[in-house]
Amino acid sequence: MSVLDDLVTDLSRVPGLGRKSALRMAFYFLKADPVFLQRLGEGIAHLRERLKRCPRCGNYTERDLCEICTDASRDRRTLCVVEQVQDLLNLQRTGEYRGLYHVLHGVLAPLDGVGPTELGLEALVKRIPAEGIEEVILATNPTLEGDTTALYIRRLLGPQVKVTRLASGLPVGGDLEYADRLTIARSLQGRLAMES
Repeated sequence: MSVLDDLVTDLSRVPGLGRKSALRMAFYFLKADPVFLQRLGEGIAHLRERLKRCPRCGNYTERDLCEICTDASRDRRTLCVVEQVQDLLNLQRTGEYRGLYHVLHGVLAPLDGVGPTELGLEALVKRIPAEGIEEVILATNPTLEGDTTALYIRRLLGPQVKVTRLASGLPVGGDLEYADRLTIARSLQGRLAMES
């Protein structure tokens, strides 16, 4: 195998990159500025040694605690539980949520060996009274696994704290004609009152 074939094979292992996209990237790298390639290579090589999970929330950070956990301006009464760091980043981009987070790094999947211990749910339960959390927002994905995880956490937390779930349903600009049955059902169940 040539160096190019090896690179394309390695790049195509990245989620979302097929062989054609990997080949396109490899040819881009052949033409790219060597300084850029050096910086990119070093960034990839040192990524895992420089970034670690925040011991409080599970976000990735280079420091002892992540920027969100150390931000004194955040609402410390609300805690949003997400599956992955990417979900946290998407919620942050909206600018709508200013509370704290707890990243599970997965969902309950007993057949894959992922249970409450692997998700660190004990740490989540301990955070509620220790940090004076008044509301936990369950922002797991609306999938079978995400819903199961949310339900499990809801039962685990009991009445000690208010627990809410992100609304789900039709997307903005969505069309009823193309929506599936489950999406329409969730939209009906989570409907909101309209202001007059």
